[in-house]
Amino acid sequence: MYLMGIFETVGTIAFAVSGAMIAISKEMDLFGTIILAITTAVGGGVVRDIIIGNTPPTAFMNPHFCTISLITALIVFKFYYKLNKFKNLILITDAIGLGAFTAIGNNVAINNNYTGGFIIIVLGLFTGIGGGVLRDIFAKEIPFVFKKEIYGVASILGGISIVYLRTFFSQAIASYICFFVTLFVRLVSVKYGINLPAIKQNFSNI
Repeated sequence: MYLMGIFETVGTIAFAVSGAMIAISKEMDLFGTIILAITTAVGGGVVRDIIIGNTPPTAFMNPHFCTISLITALIVFKFYYKLNKFKNLILITDAIGLGAFTAIGNNVAINNNYTGGFIIIVLGLFTGIGGGVLRDIFAKEIPFVFKKEIYGVASILGGISIVYLRTFFSQAIASYICFFVTLFVRLVSVKYGINLPAIKQNFSNI
């Protein structure tokens, strides 16, 4: 799946950018910026590999994506104020990354002979959102995925699509459909500001 590899690289860069920019906004130094960028980009895959017992995780055995994240962090650190103007572009590439990593996580589950729909979906979800959750925890924030817009749900819907469609199409085609379903749901939620319901605390009544 050559095209998926391109999406994975784009997503890695986008995730690394988001990690680096949050690190800089929290006034972390260069080392902290690099670590947060790498964590955001490969953290989900590391969590997935640990869960399925694939140790050491792929990201450590093949440092290709860690290297991409490192270079990205250095670029962001140098040109932070210029890059900060392109938030919409970052949101779009981040959505591409979410779709790519979700599909990759689903495929890892299938290729490791996990047949249950639940575990396929969960491994795709962890791969897609795990790095962002770790990023926010390290930055002492409530993870973005838990509080705003449709993010984790987009990954879940993409996972559901591959679970059901792989019985009708090849795994490659089902993976691309999963990618585009995740991407579409994520972009629509951003464009229209769609959020899951949350209970607002009214402390004036206490």
